[in-house]
Amino acid sequence: MEMNYPTDQEARELILEVGRRLYNKGFVASNDGNISCRTGEDSVWATPTGVSKGYMTEDMLVRLSLSGEVLEGKYKPSSEIKMHLRVYRENPLVGGVVHAHSPYATCAAAAEKALDGAFLTETLMGLGTVPCAHFAMPGTEEVPDSIAPYCRDYNAVLLAHHGALTWGKDLMQAYMRMESLEFYARMTLMESLIPGGYPRLTEEQIKGLEEIRRRLGN
Repeated sequence: MEMNYPTDQEARELILEVGRRLYNKGFVASNDGNISCRTGEDSVWATPTGVSKGYMTEDMLVRLSLSGEVLEGKYKPSSEIKMHLRVYRENPLVGGVVHAHSPYATCAAAAEKALDGAFLTETLMGLGTVPCAHFAMPGTEEVPDSIAPYCRDYNAVLLAHHGALTWGKDLMQAYMRMESLEFYARMTLMESLIPGGYPRLTEEQIKGLEEIRRRLGN
């Protein structure tokens, strides 16, 4: 499948837009989170370290190769860019990656609980099951190694005691999956308020929804 990469300018503008959305929704606090957008076979624009995602400017962004070499930019990339680069290397069809600490998804990550309850049609069609990667020390190679097994067969992963990571064919899809993930986590955690919990979809219904997801390219 041939990738349709955005221009450098489009990528930078999109990263700033996604950063504002994450910040305004409370998916990141302080300088948390990071965003990246692929612009070529060996070129990725990413957010810098130590900067609020709601107040970034274009000159703060950094362009890197998939091996992590800084190609352009005055700021230092986050150590967590290693996660993003690993996703791109593991899954060549990915065009954007988002890491955030959205509250409900992070609650599930803190509890080391995968999101795999088959009770919402929209979640199954647009996101699928969300596994939880084992704990990895931030800033080390343990982090990209922990998420590597999930990059091809899933659309998102929880990071134990840390936060969440989503990816997509482009950056906006990756961001929308973060919104879907947060909603899924919220509904999962609210299940405890419902006597007996939510009824689950049948295997036949799940197969039908998964087929729709494949047709939609999700």
